[in-house]
Amino acid sequence: MTIEFTVFKGSEDGTIKQSKTSKPDLKDNDVLVHVTASGLCGTDEHYRNTDMVLGHEGVGRVKAVGPTVQDLKVGDRVGWGYEHSSCGRCQQCLRGSETYCPSRAMYGEADFDQGSFASAAVWKEDFLFKIPDSLSDEAAAPLMCGGATVFNALRVHDTQPTDRVGIIGMGGLGHLAIQFAAKMGCDVVVFSGTDSKREEALQLGAKEFYATKGVKELKIRQPLDQLLVTTSAQPDWNQYLPVLAPGACIVPLSISAGDLSIPYMPILLNGLRIQGSIVAPRYTHRQMIAFAALHGIHPIIEKFPMTADGITKAMHELDEGHVRYRAVLLPQGA
Repeated sequence: MTIEFTVFKGSEDGTIKQSKTSKPDLKDNDVLVHVTASGLCGTDEHYRNTDMVLGHEGVGRVKAVGPTVQDLKVGDRVGWGYEHSSCGRCQQCLRGSETYCPSRAMYGEADFDQGSFASAAVWKEDFLFKIPDSLSDEAAAPLMCGGATVFNALRVHDTQPTDRVGIIGMGGLGHLAIQFAAKMGCDVVVFSGTDSKREEALQLGAKEFYATKGVKELKIRQPLDQLLVTTSAQPDWNQYLPVLAPGACIVPLSISAGDLSIPYMPILLNGLRIQGSIVAPRYTHRQMIAFAALHGIHPIIEKFPMTADGITKAMHELDEGHVRYRAVLLPQGA
C-alpha cells in the first residue's frame, strides 16, 4: 500500500511550494512518523532554492512500523536530525562516528523527497531517537540539530566541569550552548555585539558577558579553555586569540563559504587547537537528549504554522535576525 503525505519544498526562485510525496509500503526497519513539530535551522535557508523537501529537525509520533523494527512501537514519540543513514560497516561507523561515514545520507545530499517540513516522513529506525516525556514536541525539535550540534562540540573537546568555555554569539546555537555548558558545570563566558542580551545570557547560566562591538582588546577575568563560534560569520581572531589559555580548543560552528583565516604564530606558540565538528553521531545524540531532559534544557522558541506562508514568514524572520531564538513550525491546529 502506497503511503502519501504533504511536504513543503524549496524552489529555484526560493518560493516555498506545497506538494505531495508518496512512499511504498514500509519494509525492513522503516518507520512512518506523523510530524508534530519541526525546527527551522539556518541550514534550511541554504537549500531554499533547491527542489527538495526542507527541514531536518523533526519530531513526531510513530504511526506504523516495518517488519524488522525492534524497539519502536506505534504511539512512541521520536525525533530525527541531519543524518538519515550510514553504511554501518566502515571504520567510522564501527567506532561510533558515523557522521563521517563515506556513504552517509545527510540532509541536502540524500532523501530529497522528504524532510521535517511535512505532515509525515519515513525513516530508518536506527536513526530515530525516542523523546522523553519531560520534553515537549516543540522543545525537542530544535534539539535535533541545534542542540546536537553544540552538545557534540562540547563533547569532541572532552569538556570538563572545571573548564572556562567561551561562546561567541547568543542566537539559535549560542543560547543552547550556554545552557549545556552551564549544566556541565563549566564557567561560561558569552561574547555578543551589544549589551542587549546580557541579562538573558546570565539567566541561562553564563557567569560573564562581554559586549564586543567597537572593542579592540578583550579584557576578561581568566583565559578560556574552549571557544565555541556560533555566529553566522567568522570573528576577528586578533580579538579572541589573546584571551585563550595555552592548549585551548576553538570549535567553529558557523557556516561560511570562505576560507578560515587566522593568525598563524599564536596557534603554534600557545598550542591552540582548531577542532572541526558537525552534528552528533547517534550515541552522542542520545546523550544530548537525556542530558537536556535531566537538566531541564529548553530552547527559547517562536511558533509558526507549518504552511507555505508560515514557513516563508519564519524564514524571513530568521534571515532578518528577528527570531528569538529558534523558530518551530507546528501543523495547523496544533
